[in-house]
Amino acid sequence: MLCLDALPSPLWVLGTGTGVGKTHVCARLAQAWADLGPVAYRKPFQTGVDRSDHLEADASVVAGPGIITESHILLKAPLAPLAAAQLEGRALDLEAATRWCQRPFDGRVLLEGVGGVMVPLAPNVHFLAWATGLKIPCVLVALGGLGTLNHTLLSAEALMLRGWRIAAVLLNPGADGTAPEVAEANAEVLRGFLPVPVHVLD
Repeated sequence: MLCLDALPSPLWVLGTGTGVGKTHVCARLAQAWADLGPVAYRKPFQTGVDRSDHLEADASVVAGPGIITESHILLKAPLAPLAAAQLEGRALDLEAATRWCQRPFDGRVLLEGVGGVMVPLAPNVHFLAWATGLKIPCVLVALGGLGTLNHTLLSAEALMLRGWRIAAVLLNPGADGTAPEVAEANAEVLRGFLPVPVHVLD
């Protein structure tokens, strides 16, 4: 069984793609951690909204007692950061985003990625290439049903080849309506391929 309190801080919550439930996992983690002390939730790249307090902003979902929610770069179009920035005629300052993520905090720090692990942020720079230098471990969130084996193995291998520590792989059957027994069957297959804990979220 997954022990949320045992997960390291700081921690990235990454996904195998868009719509797998990263923000849902962040909310659960932040709420569990907030019972033990202050939590900072940081979203360095958010697309599809123009304000951090927008009802559809991820920070709005995670917010709660004892949880500080912060967003850095906001882009209006619901696209990959590179594509959304190009529509606005902007070039993202990735060095500034790195410094923003590294700010000290007296408590636990939870960071949420954007899209999948290799979503483009700037010309010739995807998320994984940018975030690897931060040397922060992650949990990898994936769907529960058909297609998740391939997407999860590709994402996990890309992370491991760059030296990432994956604290856990979390299958989220609620995101795609997968029956719990199907998600558990997929989790069991993944356990045979990956040297990290694999759990099914309830």
